[in-house]
Amino acid sequence: MRIRALAASLLAAVAAVAPAVTAPAATAAGCPDIEVVFARGTDEPPGLGRVGRAFVDALQSRAGNRTVGSYAVVYPASYDFLAAAAGANDASAHIQYMMNTCPDTRLVLGGYSQGAAVIDVISAVPFPAVGFNMPLPPNAPDFVSALAVFGNPSAKLGIPLTASPVWGARSIDLCNAGDPVCSSGNDIAAHSNYGRTGLTDQAAAFVAGLA
Repeated sequence: MRIRALAASLLAAVAAVAPAVTAPAATAAGCPDIEVVFARGTDEPPGLGRVGRAFVDALQSRAGNRTVGSYAVVYPASYDFLAAAAGANDASAHIQYMMNTCPDTRLVLGGYSQGAAVIDVISAVPFPAVGFNMPLPPNAPDFVSALAVFGNPSAKLGIPLTASPVWGARSIDLCNAGDPVCSSGNDIAAHSNYGRTGLTDQAAAFVAGLA
C-alpha cells in the first residue's frame, strides 16, 4: 500500500509544484554503445527538449569512441500532469525493447521537470498503478547504467532519485538554486536555466563515468 501511495504522489507531485506560468517504434539503426532515454519538460515540443538535447550533446563529447544514441519519450508533456503516466509507459516500453534487442547497450534514463517525474515513476513503481501499466522487469538495473534528472518535482517532496535504494548510487538529481519546482525557492526563471548554468555538463560527467 505504501508503494501504491508513492506512485500516486509521484504523478500528483508535478501538478502540486508546477509553476503557473503505445509502445515506441524502433528507430535506431543498430545498437549504440550508450542510449539516452529522455523525457522532455512541460509544454516543450516533441523531441528531447532543450535540456535533453544539451545533456545528450554533453554526454557525446565525453563518450570518447563510444557511440551515443537517444530516444525522446513520447507523451503529451501537457498541463494534464497525470498524463505523465503515458510517458512512463512509453519510456518503459523502449527500455525493455533495448534490453531485449541491444543487451550490450548501456542505458541512461533522464528527464527534465515533468519528464523527471516520468523517470521517477518508472524507477520507483514496480507494478501497474495510477495509469502506469508497464513496470520495468526486476533485471532492469543490469542494463541501466545511470539516471540523470533536472528540476525534479519529487526532490521538493524530499524523495529525490538519489534516495532510491535501487538507483541512488547511479543517479544524479540536479536542482537549480531557487527553482520552485524542485526546491523551496521562488525564482521561476531558474527552472529554465539548466543548460546555461552548466548542470547538463555536470550530469554528463557523472553519467560518462558509469555508462
